[in-house]
Amino acid sequence: MKDFFNYATKNTGQIIDLLGQHILLSIVSVLIAIIIGVPLGILISRNKKFSKPILGIANVIQAVPSLALLGFLIPFIGIGSTPAIIMVVLYSLLPIVKNTYTGLTNIDSDIIEAARGIGLTKSQTMRKIQLPLAFPIIMAGVRISAVTAVGLMTIAAFVGAGGLGYLVFSGVSTVDNNMILAGAIPACILALLIDFAVGKMESKLSYTSKMNGSIKQQKKPKFKKILIPAAIVLLVLGIGSSYVYKMVDAKNKIVIGSKNFSESIILAHMTADLIEAKTDISVERKVNLGGTQVVFGALKKGDVDAYVEYTGTGLVSILKKDVSNNPNKVYSTVRNEFEKRYSIETLKPLGFNNTYTLAVRQDTAKKYGLETFSDLAKVSNQLTAGTTIEFSNRKDGLPGLAQKYTMNFANLKAVDGGLRYTALMNNKSQVIDAFSTDGMLQEFKLKVLKDDKNFFPPYYAVPMVREETLKEYPELKKVMNSLAGTLTDEKMRELNYKVDSLKQSPEKVAKQFLIDEGLI
Repeated sequence: MKDFFNYATKNTGQIIDLLGQHILLSIVSVLIAIIIGVPLGILISRNKKFSKPILGIANVIQAVPSLALLGFLIPFIGIGSTPAIIMVVLYSLLPIVKNTYTGLTNIDSDIIEAARGIGLTKSQTMRKIQLPLAFPIIMAGVRISAVTAVGLMTIAAFVGAGGLGYLVFSGVSTVDNNMILAGAIPACILALLIDFAVGKMESKLSYTSKMNGSIKQQKKPKFKKILIPAAIVLLVLGIGSSYVYKMVDAKNKIVIGSKNFSESIILAHMTADLIEAKTDISVERKVNLGGTQVVFGALKKGDVDAYVEYTGTGLVSILKKDVSNNPNKVYSTVRNEFEKRYSIETLKPLGFNNTYTLAVRQDTAKKYGLETFSDLAKVSNQLTAGTTIEFSNRKDGLPGLAQKYTMNFANLKAVDGGLRYTALMNNKSQVIDAFSTDGMLQEFKLKVLKDDKNFFPPYYAVPMVREETLKEYPELKKVMNSLAGTLTDEKMRELNYKVDSLKQSPEKVAKQFLIDEGLI
């Protein structure tokens, strides 16, 4: 616990900043859900033939995994706060719609009849009788949605929207429990505070209570005086200011992205620092965005201007070409095809080849006499593979590898990047995929097996930049190419080790490297 407090103390500014982002995203999402959900609940309470299809759709959305929904939205909407807000709004609708419908349809029919008897119209009955009586049940749905929204919004970091999820994802990637706790604990506290705040709002805005079988008004209706203006103000501040900021800040600014592992994040900060030091261009950093398809999709759409990719990944995972072991041929193919298909320019390689490999614990290697992939293939039916999700599905990953070496693992447990090391050290798996420059290999003193049949293609790191961006900022090409050839396998492994094992921040590690190399 002492280590956690030390981490939190050193990174208080970052935690507060991410907490602010998390609060804004959560509040905006819930308010939008209320604005959509309450009218929908009223609609289906008046027209009950719509209730089954609308509630059915809301139930189906609730059943879809959040990451799957987010993945579906990215190709159409891009990355950033918009898909994260839409995802949370969709998940928040069911409790609000259902509670509104339930609250309105369960009011005693005699009360509705009495309202009609004194001459109230349908809209007056809804506004003065039904909504006040249903208010506690509606607010119960809002409370559920608000608390759920805080938890779901941690996934916003997956698409570069910020929030406390950034610390959680980063902590998982680097196997840093202190970082995970720094994101998880404030999120838990925030959920409790929001639940408390909504509860207080409910008690203050509550219209009625039943006393001795009669309904007496406790407080004057404050919907129009408090709730609606507050919702409008927060929406304007939350959404309007976001778009105004984007419009004002878009001038002379580019976006550098990264995938969701330390090396990619380090390279993104390195690229951004170099651009800021050598040009007048300001840089927005969208790091820890997820796997290849997420970041590359953002690059194609224009949400990201540049990021560092790997030639082998470009060849097999993006271009869907056959595996090749010729570094020059792979680079040439990727450069030409990316330019022709996507109007993306591939710059000069940074110098290191971060190829895939397989690793095991030293005791596992000793027990089975493992030195090469072929050795592993012979005993694979006795072992569990704990690979990354992306590796388990890629043509240049486990499917192709298993075919090439006739590997048949007893079990496969596909997990997120950093978790595979945790699973390996806890003996939940015995084999993992790794990058040859991973700092964790040194941290856990793992046995790296030899690819004796040369299955994996070369994975030289290369910056990818949109041609449109280079036309607008032609100075970028020369500046970014100044990194070419500066990083060897050993240098990159050492940088990763500093982040993954020594728990130094990627930003500081990246900047110090540029200073040491005399690049800034």
